[in-house]
Amino acid sequence: MSWTLDPTLVREAAARLAPLAVRTPLRRSEALSTQLGGAVFLKDETQQCGGSFKLRGAINVVATLTPPERATGVVASSAGNHGTGLALAAQAAGVAATLFVPRDAPAVKLAKMRAAGAHVEPTGADYDDAERQALAYAAATGRRFVSPCTGTMLVAGQGTVGLEIAEACPDVRTVVVCVGGGGLVGGIGGWFRATAPAVRVLGAQSERTNAMAASLAAGRRVDVPVPPTIADGLAGQVDDEGFAMGRAVLDAVTLVTEQEIEAAIAWLWHTEGRVVEGAGAGAVAARRSGRAGRLDFPVVATVSGGNINPERHRRIVREHAQ
Repeated sequence: MSWTLDPTLVREAAARLAPLAVRTPLRRSEALSTQLGGAVFLKDETQQCGGSFKLRGAINVVATLTPPERATGVVASSAGNHGTGLALAAQAAGVAATLFVPRDAPAVKLAKMRAAGAHVEPTGADYDDAERQALAYAAATGRRFVSPCTGTMLVAGQGTVGLEIAEACPDVRTVVVCVGGGGLVGGIGGWFRATAPAVRVLGAQSERTNAMAASLAAGRRVDVPVPPTIADGLAGQVDDEGFAMGRAVLDAVTLVTEQEIEAAIAWLWHTEGRVVEGAGAGAVAARRSGRAGRLDFPVVATVSGGNINPERHRRIVREHAQ
């Protein structure tokens, strides 16, 4: 399966984001710039409504539902951030939303989904189990299933992150993106492949969330074990479309350890003053690890979300004191 993203769809998605979503800041990190020897900027999606980039794709999907789909409602599986984004987008549009989440989903994410009016079903041992149950519910009820990672409208919405990066830093040469099921890297990478193909797109994954890296190495989609991970937002498998996106847009993927992600969470707090979740810290962890290979400057690293239980964040900051 070959894959491309039409940049016109990304521009159209950008026009649908206001007033619910905001244009998030792109800030130069003096500490990373000094460490890596060139200009490094952080695209801070923790400042997005709902605390992550996921709202962008959700808004675009909900805005393009057919009238029967709007009347019936939507259903999704989520580790938390996609569910929050979809709940907020659905609430604003007057669309009913039902969300299936793993039983161990972070409490802070569950609270945000419920506060946005969604019906939340904590069920399943992990994300993949929650997805199976969401798909079964969609088939039984006729509701539209909204994937957290794939689908043209969802990925075009996530591509607005790439559009904003290009507008704020037109000379960007490398973009580093955390990778789970492929939606964010497909959106950002698809935008740059279509509009500035010389820009390098590098992925970052936890060793415990390595479905994309394993699939790219094998040259085909493969399933991987899903052990507990600090990067819960990246956990699960990639489907055929996600793999096609990764193969089309990624120049390389760096795997980082759980300890390196925790260290990046603490570093982002101590140095940048940002509260960042495990999945959101992956791109920074990859840059700090020194294993990413060649970097062309300026570099932009995505900080994709900040929904982490406060107790866990305090423990990590305490254990990784600077």
